[in-house]
Amino acid sequence: MFTFKVDDMTCGHCVASITKAIQELDRQATIAADIQSHVVQIASAANSEVIEAAIRDAGYTPQALD
Repeated sequence: MFTFKVDDMTCGHCVASITKAIQELDRQATIAADIQSHVVQIASAANSEVIEAAIRDAGYTPQALD
């Protein structure tokens, strides 16, 4: 599982955008986002660098916490 702090994730639309970007990489990924703490946890077969790049490409600035 990978954990990212995404300070610019502030609403449900942000969560949906990040979820879509990750699921385009891995349809089987499990994503849990907490808007209040700005934390996204992802269980995926993709590696963390690829996931981080997908979040950035969606317009957000993730910081790996792992």
